[in-house]
Amino acid sequence: MIKKIVIIFSFLLCISCQNFGQLKLVADLPKDLEEVSGTEIVPKSNLIWMVNDSGNKPTLFGLNEKGKIIKEIYIKAKNHDWEDLTSDEKGTIYIGDFGNNVSKRKNLSIIIVEQNELDEKNAEVDEIEFEYPNQTKFPPKKKNLYFDAESFFYFNNALYIFTKSRVKENYGKTTLYKIPAKKGKYIAEIVDEFENCTDIECWITSADISPNGKKVVLLSQNKVLIFTDFIGDKFLSGKVETIDLTHRSQKESITFKDNNTLLISDEKAHGTGGNLYELKI
Repeated sequence: MIKKIVIIFSFLLCISCQNFGQLKLVADLPKDLEEVSGTEIVPKSNLIWMVNDSGNKPTLFGLNEKGKIIKEIYIKAKNHDWEDLTSDEKGTIYIGDFGNNVSKRKNLSIIIVEQNELDEKNAEVDEIEFEYPNQTKFPPKKKNLYFDAESFFYFNNALYIFTKSRVKENYGKTTLYKIPAKKGKYIAEIVDEFENCTDIECWITSADISPNGKKVVLLSQNKVLIFTDFIGDKFLSGKVETIDLTHRSQKESITFKDNNTLLISDEKAHGTGGNLYELKI
């Protein structure tokens, strides 16, 4: 019993000594989510939903606010490289299977998990297939490695995908594409572009739009970019506010808890991360 108390005290002491900067630690994520790549607050659900990226089972996890896994759903679709989550007003979850590290994939997709499937242990799903209109080679030359993606969100019956640059000295570039939020095969439409900073910490790893549709956030390893005052879906052409995060980790996902509160999660890597955080904006 004394040994258990010492272990718990040591863990709490370790956590209290860590500096998370502006981020408030919400929970230490369970081992099953050490490679978390998507986090989403879903209408008509009281759970926080998460997925892991490539190399992991096709499982959708539902957690409570303390970071405990309450629900595990086996998704009847392959996890090629799941990179983000979003949801619509009906509570339908969309899983972005569009991780594309060397821009050579021809099977980019988004998996549709209807709200009623969240009550099942094994979920039947539909799929959206898409391609980029400006990619002609698979893979392209190194100077054109702009077709990886880790970020998207739902808005007005469409899905908006933000690419992640793999081009040296231009890591912060992202292109915004749009496709319909329904089953089918599509050629994505280019909507907008944005140039973040240039080093490797600048690539975009997640995105979300606020419940009232007035704020868009993009996440990188060391920043949260907040876009406001945009017109229509030209989200990246609006006013930009940058929050420099003093805490460094492999941050992979961001979602709005409410119009002024964000949840951010990071992978467990190099002895850090594997947590869920809260950020007031």
